[in-house]
Amino acid sequence: MNGAQGNVEAVSVDAGPKRREFVARGSVVRKIWGDPEVVLLIFAGSAAEFALNKAVDWLFFTGRIPNDPVGRLFSTVRYAREIVFADEGTARRTLQGINAAHAGVERLRGQTIPEWAFRDVLYMLVDYSERAHRMLYGALTKGEREELYAVFKRVGEGLNVKALPEDYERWREDRRAHMGHDLAYGKHTAMLYDSYRRHLGEWRYQLLLQVQALLAPERVRRLLRLKRRSLFSAAVDVYAALPVPGLRPMLRRLLLHPRYWKDLAGLERPPA
Repeated sequence: MNGAQGNVEAVSVDAGPKRREFVARGSVVRKIWGDPEVVLLIFAGSAAEFALNKAVDWLFFTGRIPNDPVGRLFSTVRYAREIVFADEGTARRTLQGINAAHAGVERLRGQTIPEWAFRDVLYMLVDYSERAHRMLYGALTKGEREELYAVFKRVGEGLNVKALPEDYERWREDRRAHMGHDLAYGKHTAMLYDSYRRHLGEWRYQLLLQVQALLAPERVRRLLRLKRRSLFSAAVDVYAALPVPGLRPMLRRLLLHPRYWKDLAGLERPPA
């Protein structure tokens, strides 16, 4: 095969028995999800949109995300990397485990998580992967955008999300439609942002808002009243260009509470 899908389904050439990689070694998706800064930006942006999703009440049923939003971020990162950097069999088992966890929550609540909610989360990961990469390294090429979507389409299929768009351009159309249908500011939005503030502290929380203002689509910014500031945008440009080895890891620790430094260290290690 050729094109993005062929790249996704490439076969490992490591010594020993060949194993099909879920995502090819040279894929831009591995580049994105192997970069600590980009991953943190993906989840900073997603935290804004999560809070607006009309199915956000599901996050409050177990209480895990509202009670420890940063800790759950790192837990989600571990799941994502177990898929992106795994062989096909391991990735499939991880997806099955996620499906089983969702089914368990549904049984406890006696309701079914709406399929559009799964689709929205998948779409967030695609969109904020692209936006975070653009913020630090520049825009993805057309081929890289297609490849990014092709990978997450396979993830969505592994999570039983039905009727996903066939390609990136159709995905963009569907993404816009879902953002129009599925986002609203409600009481759970305010509760989740209160949780962000408690767990980050005031100055880190204000930093999060500024990052979200740069990353989020216009509809999300409008609903959350996030305002972009040119001075902060310029500071991000300087950060992206920092040439001093060791300085960016130090800054990452400054921006997170020390109780999360161990999790951050795990994110900084190259994936196995």
